[in-house]
Amino acid sequence: MPYKNQVVLVTGSTRGIGKAVAEAFAGQGATVMIMGRDLAAAQKVAAAIKAKGGLAEGFGCDITDFQKTQETVNKILDIHKRIDILVNNAGITRDNLLLRIDENDWDEVIKVNLKGVFNVTKAVAKPMVKAHRGKIISIASVIGITGNAGQANYAASKAGIIGFSKSLARELASRNITANVVAPGYIQTDMTDQLPDTVKQKVLERIPLNRLGSASEVAAVCLFLGSTAADYITGQTIVVDGGLVM
Repeated sequence: MPYKNQVVLVTGSTRGIGKAVAEAFAGQGATVMIMGRDLAAAQKVAAAIKAKGGLAEGFGCDITDFQKTQETVNKILDIHKRIDILVNNAGITRDNLLLRIDENDWDEVIKVNLKGVFNVTKAVAKPMVKAHRGKIISIASVIGITGNAGQANYAASKAGIIGFSKSLARELASRNITANVVAPGYIQTDMTDQLPDTVKQKVLERIPLNRLGSASEVAAVCLFLGSTAADYITGQTIVVDGGLVM
């Protein structure tokens, strides 16, 4: 159990990739903090992990509010005294073409996807700096690398996460804290399940491996980055996309 006695905080972990990441760390012995906007949903995921013999707790938090984020992180620290690994996963989409996109939809995506990462990371970095150790993993997207029509807000937020993480890696390296990014491509989730078959086929034609990825495959990369095997890796973006960007 390589993560036994380690505390892992995963934001946006009530479903999809975040849930898979939380389950993966719990399966390797970590005590996982499930954080989501919906407290009941977070507690439900935590209960399911505990039912399988894992260790988990659920917390409701609006990560766009720094004060509430700090208070939630403080609750975790009061109980566990430490946070060893942070996985920034929470994110939303509000897709539309630039000339049609609503200002509120732009602001909301940047607020959740990018400011949320800032809020949680700043709150968690303080105890990590004090402990002289820690790993910060942020989930971006290949869209943050390539851009995509109709997703200017989403692309900007994910590209921002990559730049933020590179700066963070430089700032925190002297404290033995690493900061890396995982950029998934098309991953099979509730969102991609709703795509029309014609759209799915066009997507598959662009992926050399000719299939969508799974949330567990993204989680596996997070497990690696959180491990001692990745102690000498920081400021990097690992793309998990079946060759799409290539």
